[in-house]
Amino acid sequence: MLTDSENPDGADDDHTLMRKVAMGDTEAFRVLVVRHQDRIIGTISKMLGDSADSEDITQSVFLRVWKHAPDYQPTCQFTTYLFTIVRNLVFNEARRRARKPSFSHDQFENKDFLPPNYEQPDTLLINAELKIAIDHAIQTLPDHQRMAVILSKYEKLSYEEIATILHASVPSIKSLIFRARASLKESLINYLNK
Repeated sequence: MLTDSENPDGADDDHTLMRKVAMGDTEAFRVLVVRHQDRIIGTISKMLGDSADSEDITQSVFLRVWKHAPDYQPTCQFTTYLFTIVRNLVFNEARRRARKPSFSHDQFENKDFLPPNYEQPDTLLINAELKIAIDHAIQTLPDHQRMAVILSKYEKLSYEEIATILHASVPSIKSLIFRARASLKESLINYLNK
């Protein structure tokens, strides 16, 4: 994926950049990718439970942005448009995986979150166990609940934005998130009582 040592946000907002992308402006497209790629990769990784395919799917997201830029209409925030594409591709990948399960080492061996602080190994172990338990609990949620929780908790999107992305009403999204939190609380009860 792209990296950028300068300010990736520049002066243009996302809608202006999309108008430029629609005219074939590759620099505007590069700015959009740099601006949003980390959030997209993170969301895809959380949804699929590993990062093995996250960059490939992220590239597919941005290829769709490029391909459909001439048809883009700024009727909502650009991130809502972008996460709608993410939703479609992630749900397709989840269905594909359900039909053809595969083993991923990332599901069982994710040590990237451990800080380089070895002064308190007991705390590190507890935090590592909790992170693994939370990640596992999130993965057990149904797709729509998982997506709603990730967009709310990690991406800090509003209920309205999530409703647009998931093609649901705001009350439905609130209900999805409420049920997801209840399921997570039940799954993590052993950790919450410590």
